[in-house]
Amino acid sequence: MTEERQRRLEAVIQPLTELKDFSASEAKTCCSETPPCYVTRTVHQLADDGLLCKVFCNDEIRYQWSRSARSDSGLRLWIDRQIHGLQIKQSPAEDRPREKLLRHGPSELANADLLAILIHVGVAGESAVLGGQRIANRFSSRLTELPDCSMVELKEISPAATRNSYAKIMAGIELGRRVARVERIPKQRQQRINSTRAAIDYCRDQFSRLAHNASQEEFHLVTLNTKHKPINNHQITIGTLDASLVHPREVFRAAIRDSASAVILVHNHPSGDPTPSREDMMVTEQLTEGGKILGIAVLDHIIVASEDCVSIREHG
Repeated sequence: MTEERQRRLEAVIQPLTELKDFSASEAKTCCSETPPCYVTRTVHQLADDGLLCKVFCNDEIRYQWSRSARSDSGLRLWIDRQIHGLQIKQSPAEDRPREKLLRHGPSELANADLLAILIHVGVAGESAVLGGQRIANRFSSRLTELPDCSMVELKEISPAATRNSYAKIMAGIELGRRVARVERIPKQRQQRINSTRAAIDYCRDQFSRLAHNASQEEFHLVTLNTKHKPINNHQITIGTLDASLVHPREVFRAAIRDSASAVILVHNHPSGDPTPSREDMMVTEQLTEGGKILGIAVLDHIIVASEDCVSIREHG
């Protein structure tokens, strides 16, 4: 495959280097054995990369070789970049990000190497390694902002950040978040939630997605054992919080299944303002009364939002 690509590029470039200048149509004629579309694409790429200069003569665009193209290594390096710049595997084995990861483990890799693995395949003129370096450099001091970068913004940083690459990077970030969240659960389950501050701290950590990324209200339940240690987190409903939507039957079904002794109610305010509404207060009161009948204590109702987290018990 590599030899074939080199042969095709040289079949276009070698005849054209013998011309002082040429038009697009003359290039196709000169390279008659090569498909015209490939000749045109190669000429445009040479011009974009500065090896060909465009000149206007009698209302016609003509091309002339630049000084860098006339140098001993100019065109040879350009051909090498077109062929090998797309593939990480062309790098020495010890420098390839994937091989470094397998040899030393992911913790030893730089951010640029990890991004290169996720990008996986480069594009014309930009390898996955170079793409990873560009993105890592742009976010070197603000890595936490990378998840908020749109596909268009990432593509502006590196052309190697294609639609597929963007999806892999964002999937990798989200998977890392979820793994980190699960890793924290065993420690948190050893901690008793026996105060408003402990409840807020737990919910701020466990439900950070609701606070910053959720576009609509979600109602969740934290079940607790007899020592008020977390058992599980459950999503109950999605949609505007009201008494008819959050029915005690749905809420306490999860608590009964977990054999919970107590629960914490949690929901978010997508507006960013955590101030409890009248409806929030009514739902809390209704579920508290329902819990008393079942012998399951409603310890608190925490509202998570981008501005802050608020306890309805403390607020009321």
